[in-house]
Amino acid sequence: MNVTVNPKKLIKGATGDWEMVIGLEVHAQVTSNSKLFSGASTEFGGAPNDHVSLVDAAMPGMLPVINEECVAQAVRTGLGLKAQINLKSTFDRKNYFYPDLPQGYQISQFKSPIVGEGVVTVDISDGETITVGIERLHLEQDAGKSLHDQHPTMSFVDLNRSGVALMEIVSKPDIRSSEEAKAYVTKLRTILRYLGTCDGDMEKGSLRADVNVSVRKPGDPLGTRCEIKNVNSIRFIGQAIEYEARRQIGILEDGGVIEQETRLYDPNKGETRSMRSKEEAHDYRYFPDPDLLPLEFTQAYVDGLKAELPELPDEKRARFAAEFGLTPYDASVLASERESADFYETVLSKLADKVRDGKLAANWVINELFGRLNKEGKDIVSSPVSADQLAAIVDLIGEKTISGKIAKDLFEIIWAEGGDPRAVVEARGMKQVTDLGAIEKVVDDIVAANPDKVAQAKEKPALIGWFVGQVMKSSGGKANPQAVNDLLKAKLGI
Repeated sequence: MNVTVNPKKLIKGATGDWEMVIGLEVHAQVTSNSKLFSGASTEFGGAPNDHVSLVDAAMPGMLPVINEECVAQAVRTGLGLKAQINLKSTFDRKNYFYPDLPQGYQISQFKSPIVGEGVVTVDISDGETITVGIERLHLEQDAGKSLHDQHPTMSFVDLNRSGVALMEIVSKPDIRSSEEAKAYVTKLRTILRYLGTCDGDMEKGSLRADVNVSVRKPGDPLGTRCEIKNVNSIRFIGQAIEYEARRQIGILEDGGVIEQETRLYDPNKGETRSMRSKEEAHDYRYFPDPDLLPLEFTQAYVDGLKAELPELPDEKRARFAAEFGLTPYDASVLASERESADFYETVLSKLADKVRDGKLAANWVINELFGRLNKEGKDIVSSPVSADQLAAIVDLIGEKTISGKIAKDLFEIIWAEGGDPRAVVEARGMKQVTDLGAIEKVVDDIVAANPDKVAQAKEKPALIGWFVGQVMKSSGGKANPQAVNDLLKAKLGI
């Protein structure tokens, strides 16, 4: 066994260092208009029991019919995870009884899932890259929802979610810290959103995770794991892991044993608490669903879906870096969300010379636009500055019509008032002065007025910066900085 462990990922205990071992089961709601086995709507936010068919309500004699788009979405996701696509898979009944499960069983996949082993490459904040194995992806239907706050003595059941298609994406226990777990879920969510197979909205429950945590001394066999159910935020996933690992270490160091159990995370208290022990858990008595034939498709069907896949974040990031000389960090920021990447690519498509100005455009998108959006709590979709307008600003800088400083003033005007950047530059006289005669007069005046500074600059050429600042100030920031530099060097004999 390889026992080389990154010391940064170990937790210090009273009896030495401990290693966390984490695996995640992510439940992702499939993006589709109708449910997995019925034609009922999947729209979020309807009145209780508004989107329920006779199949979802488990009325006698109602038979499930597979939604082909949900199958295609699962295959696309498997391809995006570089996973094995199983050309034959089966649906099983997972039997348990709960008020919001009207059939008395959940249709899921057990022995033969639609997607087998895959892999996700994850970048951690300190520049490290890890690989997280995917065990499987299977399709299943969601349960309904019990409502306990509508009446003082009764609980109600809302079946709007009943039968909604879910993909359960099961990772291997390859994760070794809460940071890795958060980065993995973030990357997985990005891939799903690029593919368009899940919207990743954790607030609406479209993406939630069951987190399996165990601890061990480095090099020891795997410890007993506890499962934290239905964590619905990336921040909470990190907090739940940190608390649970320390809870287990405390028990083990006190001479106790870890009971395998299911737990819940309480974000208000910042702790996990026991939900049920595995000893009391149901035997789900899986068996093939007799109402559904095995799911079979051809390699040609899979290849057809593969050919239509969008460029995924890792490939997009590599292309941005290679084509436009972006740093790995800048390329990652732009590729981290599909909307951000699309915005940048739209800017590129509008540039007069994207090879020359691609890197400049990236700087403006990341530093000026994203910075301002973050400050004002807006997202890229609601940006007051469009891709066309930003491209025009970058073009104006690239062709030296305006300086970088003037461009920032122009950006503020466009952000607040809108309009065509070129027209604003013309109307407000913001063009950069490149007429050497006009600049030379300003340079001569400042040199003549400051003989002492001239003498100092001849001794210490770095002081030329003071003269550049004075000329730029005198010209209202419109003088071409390179022309100013060249003229000053000639005048001062530097």
